Amino acid sequence: MSAILKVENLSHRYSSSWAIREINMELEQSGIVGLLGSNGAGKSTTMNIICGALNQTEGKVFINGFDSREQALEAKRYIGFLPQMPPLYTDLTIDEYLTFTAELRLMDQSKVKAAVEEVKEKCSIAHFSSRLIKNLSGGYRQRVGIAQAIIHKPKLVVMDEPTNGLDPNQLIEVRKLIREIAQDCTVLLSSHILQEIQILCRDVIMIEAGRIVFSDTMDAFDNYVQPNSLLLKMENPPSAAELQLIPGITKVEALTEKQFRLYFNGDPDVTDRIIAASMQHGWQIREISPDKSQLDDTFRQLSMQSN
Repeated sequence: MSAILKVENLSHRYSSSWAIREINMELEQSGIVGLLGSNGAGKSTTMNIICGALNQTEGKVFINGFDSREQALEAKRYIGFLPQMPPLYTDLTIDEYLTFTAELRLMDQSKVKAAVEEVKEKCSIAHFSSRLIKNLSGGYRQRVGIAQAIIHKPKLVVMDEPTNGLDPNQLIEVRKLIREIAQDCTVLLSSHILQEIQILCRDVIMIEAGRIVFSDTMDAFDNYVQPNSLLLKMENPPSAAELQLIPGITKVEALTEKQFRLYFNGDPDVTDRIIAASMQHGWQIREISPDKSQLDDTFRQLSMQSN
């Protein structure tokens, strides 16, 4: 299967400074890919170029095999874009706005009405069809923004900070919607919020100071800083010093009275030794698992490497 998105040596300069340098990525035609980075790292510039809203200084972008500059019209047929600030005309109703955006996508006029109805149902905004967009809450405005991005059933949907500013209930609903959208296409989703990427994404690309510093699966990102660490919870725990006597354990951190983080030397048998020691001394292990809680450390280390 050919890639839906291929980016080759992408660079862009504003005045005398480079916003991004030599960005390379290739996305398959499925799933949610997170574009992670600090504020100002180059995420929005990269997304604007991919979607054709900005012409790059150097490099190539191919959407479903079409060059985004030389074959712009063909390439854009396969893209849906939700910028950080949704492009809403707030004096229009939802029906008027979605009809307008469908026509902007050069959809067959005979299919526009059905497409509007379908996308309203998918985004759960049909009951507000005749309401002016300016009278909608922030969460529903975001849903309208998502609706315009998918009305023409693109193969690649690009979302720049799609959950920014939403309350907890709206956040859960929009995450669910993004997962549903990703069943039919590829979603490239940017965020500077680590947990957002962890919850939604299968793969992660991290940009810092305009360059890619990480590109792999979410699991690989979780384990980047301390791949050899475990979380251990016990009902009748020993002291940290006793745990560190287990062969292979290099460091012990007491997180709570009954929970510890154990660092080890990579020996695959260390878990068996911990379990054996627990049985021998009656520590009553309740949980032992790989440590997935160090996202902030991963982010910080990758950010420092780029400076």
